[in-house]
Amino acid sequence: MANLVYKRLFKLALVALLVGCASEPVPYQAQYPQSTVSPPRAQGYPYSRQYPNRYGSLPDSKNYGSQTTTGTYASLPAVRNFIRYMVNKHGFSETFLNGLFLHANRLDSVIRLENPPSSPWTSSPRPGSWTRYRNKFLTDAHINNGVEFWRNNAAAIQQASVTYGVDPEYIVGIIGVETYFGKNFGKTCIFDALTTLSFDTYRRSKYFMSELENFLLMTRDEGFDPRTPQGSWAGAMGYGQFMPSSFRRLAVDFNNDGRRDLWNPKDAVGSVAHYFSRSGWQFHSPVTTQTSGSNNPGVIELSTYEGNEYWRIYPNFKVIKKYNNSNKYAMAVYQLAQAIKERYQ
Repeated sequence: MANLVYKRLFKLALVALLVGCASEPVPYQAQYPQSTVSPPRAQGYPYSRQYPNRYGSLPDSKNYGSQTTTGTYASLPAVRNFIRYMVNKHGFSETFLNGLFLHANRLDSVIRLENPPSSPWTSSPRPGSWTRYRNKFLTDAHINNGVEFWRNNAAAIQQASVTYGVDPEYIVGIIGVETYFGKNFGKTCIFDALTTLSFDTYRRSKYFMSELENFLLMTRDEGFDPRTPQGSWAGAMGYGQFMPSSFRRLAVDFNNDGRRDLWNPKDAVGSVAHYFSRSGWQFHSPVTTQTSGSNNPGVIELSTYEGNEYWRIYPNFKVIKKYNNSNKYAMAVYQLAQAIKERYQ
């Protein structure tokens, strides 16, 4: 029985980690209009560029044109209201969006992850939660892959560090924790995931509807086909796992090819550094130092198998937590960054 409880608690913790990346989960307050008057339709297919094949198969854009809404989502009143909102506010083609939502798939796996079943049991936390968490990221494989990623992208990392005033090891550390240096982007269709979360879940549906709005604007701005980008079940994308709102606000075209592409390591490196800089990173300043037990609010406690560790945290630690609001997450980034830096030099 105890093992079952621990497994369920571990799954809940993992879900919390995955959904927290590079996001700003503020409830969305936009109202989607009920008006039956359709504004003039934009002409033509709004996406002039297409994703490279390595990002997945590209649907035939002609399939997106539809005068009517049918299918799993396209016939829902809430989706029709959302389409009218996107047409009225952002000038999208109603025909295009009707056709796009005709292709939307309801992802039951996403619904289960967003709404995990509650456990009927309560239990005190097991000792060693930080040790177990740390062991997922502080491995020789992670460190060696981090060194390789740094060497392969050394010029971009150095340029990003100088441009944005962010210590290079933390740019690398974030990417290592988020996607194992690009080896684990996620394989979920972002459009399907955000559509499912917006119209088939309730707890954070307004937030995810805001992210769906930003995603469609992002694909139009950058020339991506909306059904092609893949990422996490919660809609996070690329090396740094940016949510669409963060992408639009903080992603940069760091390789100067005319498009912000977080599946490109150079753009991802520059964008992570920009994210840190805009969040208040202090260049060459401490992140955390180990100390003795204290009730000081500037000291955090982490549970290991050998007892509790106590760490004094500084403003840069809090900047990392803006990426994911977890002490264990921020500490994993810090320690992985330091381990990679030591082996890289």
